[in-house]
Amino acid sequence: MARITLRQLLDHAASHGYAVPAFNINNMEQGIAIMQAAAEVDAPVIIQASRGARSYAGDLMLSHMIDALERTYPDIPLCMHQDHGNDEATCASAIAHGFTSVMMDGSLKADAKTAADYDYNVAITRRVVDLAHWTGASVEGELGVLGSLEHGGGEQEDGHGVEGKVSHDQLLTDPDQAVDFVRATKVDALAIAMGTSHGAYKFSRKPDGDILAMRVVEEIHRRLPNTHLVMHGSSSVPQPLQDMFNQFGGEMPQTWGVPVEEIVRGIKSGVRKVNIDTDCRLAMTAVFRKVAAQTRSEFDPRKFLKPAMDAMRELCRDRFEQFGTAGHASRIKVIPMSEMARRYRAGELDPRIGAREPVAA
Repeated sequence: MARITLRQLLDHAASHGYAVPAFNINNMEQGIAIMQAAAEVDAPVIIQASRGARSYAGDLMLSHMIDALERTYPDIPLCMHQDHGNDEATCASAIAHGFTSVMMDGSLKADAKTAADYDYNVAITRRVVDLAHWTGASVEGELGVLGSLEHGGGEQEDGHGVEGKVSHDQLLTDPDQAVDFVRATKVDALAIAMGTSHGAYKFSRKPDGDILAMRVVEEIHRRLPNTHLVMHGSSSVPQPLQDMFNQFGGEMPQTWGVPVEEIVRGIKSGVRKVNIDTDCRLAMTAVFRKVAAQTRSEFDPRKFLKPAMDAMRELCRDRFEQFGTAGHASRIKVIPMSEMARRYRAGELDPRIGAREPVAA
């Protein structure tokens, strides 16, 4: 078995200068596509589920599906991560169902729509850290509100995302505050706001520094060189997939995602986890449309799902290779959660604020 915590995986990534794409799933086909791609290139995996995915598939189904993927691919370290937990109960129930990592998104209140103040974020994130670390599970926090620097709002994803306009300052993580937040909460990873957002419609043009503030990533890494940074809303929305989707009956307006070269720039400045959902959805649904248009008499769902899985597998493999994840799965010896819990209790995994230090392989 190779269920791994986010902390151990990102420590390894930091030691070797790569990042791990975190792919969202809702069903078996997506899980298989991700694991097939990982096995092809010897890459460790982060699979994450939102609250919407847990509602769609059901916790029991999702839990057993991850068990099956882990047993089918025993040589691939697999981190199962709760994406955008909205309160303590969501995070605790995820851990109870076998998740090795949770995100506590305290940038929003429990309704997952209202921007929260800093003190609220610190308090709830620290409570989840205390809870999770006793079991050995990892915690990702978020500082700053995910949303667009172009129009000042967020995008809803599975019911999660700020509603209404927020200030420019809220959409950019403050580097000084980031230092205080990591020290106060003891999070294992920090998601930062720099202009990315959920969904396909991230930017109305190819992003530059005015609307994709990679300088924020670089400055936070300068001040927190030992902290694992996370980029949310980082699908690239590839043009060929947009074109295929529209060629076979779709109506997706022209849009731009986060260019892979900007993600690679972030990886050089401490980004260790990169969230990708829209690209996987688009890869599959573009193929659904193609099969439906080209084979109008087809009614076997497998004839739609199999080529869609192939398309998603290719996309995942590409990201593993571009982010430097490929080739590292076989180099990782998984540490049990019980041992991670002992290390947390002993203070061995407390945040290191200051000059860059080597971390364990």
